[in-house]
Amino acid sequence: MTLNAVFAGMMHSTDETSVRNALRRYRWTAFTLVALGFVLSFFHRVAPAAIAGELQQAFQISGAALGTLAATYFYVYAVMQLPTGVLVDTLGPRRIVALGALVAGIGSLVFGMAQTLPAAMAGRTLAGLGVSVMFIAMLKVNAAWFYDRQFATATGVGVLIGNLGAVLSAAPLAYVVIVTSWRNVFTAVGVFSLLLAVATWLWMRDSPRAAGLPSLRELDGLEAHADHTGHWYDGLLQVVRNRAIWPGFWMMFGVASSYVTFVGLWAVPYLTQVHGMSRGTAANHTSVTLLGFALASFVLGYLSDRSGRRRPVLIGSLAIHVVCWAPLAIGVALPLGASYALFAALGASATGFTLSWSCAKEVSPPALSGMATSLVNAGQFVGVGIQQPLVGWILDRGWRGELREGVRLYAPQDYQLALAVLLAFAVAGLVSAFFVRETHGRNIWSEARKA
Repeated sequence: MTLNAVFAGMMHSTDETSVRNALRRYRWTAFTLVALGFVLSFFHRVAPAAIAGELQQAFQISGAALGTLAATYFYVYAVMQLPTGVLVDTLGPRRIVALGALVAGIGSLVFGMAQTLPAAMAGRTLAGLGVSVMFIAMLKVNAAWFYDRQFATATGVGVLIGNLGAVLSAAPLAYVVIVTSWRNVFTAVGVFSLLLAVATWLWMRDSPRAAGLPSLRELDGLEAHADHTGHWYDGLLQVVRNRAIWPGFWMMFGVASSYVTFVGLWAVPYLTQVHGMSRGTAANHTSVTLLGFALASFVLGYLSDRSGRRRPVLIGSLAIHVVCWAPLAIGVALPLGASYALFAALGASATGFTLSWSCAKEVSPPALSGMATSLVNAGQFVGVGIQQPLVGWILDRGWRGELREGVRLYAPQDYQLALAVLLAFAVAGLVSAFFVRETHGRNIWSEARKA
């Protein structure tokens, strides 16, 4: 080998090292910013559970009205899933996350200052609108900045980080509102959202190509995934007509929605009114549930990526989840330690539905991953939008006029009926999981086109 050849090889190695370092820097900047947006999403999603009593007192509302107030977030979230998929596939996640954080910040400020129920609903709707884009944008970032074989693991890490927002909105929020008001908390969260919008606009890049770098596939000597050609509407129709995506939608509609409905609003009232727990102890249960979900989401994603299997992992996890619902629906009184263990298992086992995003991405054109994952994700929020007020309606039907400090008290049998309905949704979601197609961690749509 000549001296020039050796020198050229050294230069090539140096250039590749420089490119990979730049990729890592841009990757983790983008991931961190969108993950912080996802933290906000989870915070707004679960916060009403910890301050349900304060909200009923502040606005003098019934259980059904409380459920509707909480569900306004999910209505707009559900409506925005497909549009978000289209937007991140066409405009890129940077613009969408920055705009979403701006709108969420305004909504949080409005909610914190609201003096009437309509104003509170408007603020929560704006907050839901803003954060509704965060998760799909994170999946788009993961698809652009990580290898296909790392997607479920990266998504699991994102869900782990995002759930920190849910954990913060459970027991910590319940304790914070004792020291200060819930209004001050939402004002501070609104200011943080506005700062995140500025940081995202300045520092995030949509993809390696947007940063002037080659894609990960190109660095490995492979052909880059093709861009979508044609109108976005044609791409959306292609996704909607893909039968392999819909089992994931119904799995999310059944399992994810019932889990979020319970943990995000009704778990604390259930534990305090049926089992006589203090609000702090009840909020600790939701924190344990959310922490179990957060940790297990990373583990489950890693196991699925490592084994190259999707279906056995998600079906096994969701089967355990359905079993965990039974003691709740029956109203069994458990020792405190066993009760914490049950709630931890409920959260950890629910993570099976997180693999539906990986499966949706892997049965769809890579350029349309945002639309594919958004369609599946919409199932969760359509379900929650139905179930949160439905549970409130069931409880109100059995209400006997009892109040405690302005908060309605419901009988144990009313809660059992409401939780039995949530259990039925979870069972339906488990059945849908059996129809999810096994992808072995690869994009089988691309492989089918090359065959």
